[in-house]
Amino acid sequence: MPLDLITGLMGFAAATLFTPGPNNLMLVASGANFGLRRSMPHLSGVALGFPVMIVPVGLGVMRAFEAWPPLYTVLKAAALVYMIYLAWKIATAGEIRARDAEAKPLTFAQAAAFQWVNPKGWSMALGAITLYAPSRDLSGVLLISAVFLTVGTVSALTWTSFGTGIRRWLANPVRLKWFNWTMAALLLTAMAPVLLGL
Repeated sequence: MPLDLITGLMGFAAATLFTPGPNNLMLVASGANFGLRRSMPHLSGVALGFPVMIVPVGLGVMRAFEAWPPLYTVLKAAALVYMIYLAWKIATAGEIRARDAEAKPLTFAQAAAFQWVNPKGWSMALGAITLYAPSRDLSGVLLISAVFLTVGTVSALTWTSFGTGIRRWLANPVRLKWFNWTMAALLLTAMAPVLLGL
């Protein structure tokens, strides 16, 4: 891949990974509610799960959507149900101190699996492959995956650290309640353009 295309790919990855979306909003909420150390499995699942997903999407799964477009509607419906569930979990999380002992953030496997029902992630993967590896050759798909792994790790760490940074401010139960409900609403709002096909 020529250097100018790699530069464009890195810009595409940064623009899509650093903007608010379901992964980033959940990482902020996890950092705020559980701290950076306890959120590391969640962070790692996002940072690694999406680049891993790119490979089978680029090498074959993308063809399934082209052959049977209603499959994307099924994905969006499943994603909406799961997003509502996650938003409810975030909105109804209790106080930080009361929750520290028993509550848990998403595990590595849960965060990695979430990539498969995240319509924004699918749009990002399909867009990157269409623009930067239209022939869907293995080397091109692997390069896209590597760029998203690198940029995505920085993005996930940044968003989780932001959540961790406001953790002390959220020790006030009223502030935490408003924060969690706001994050839940933003999570659902972030899904609206993709789910509505806008």
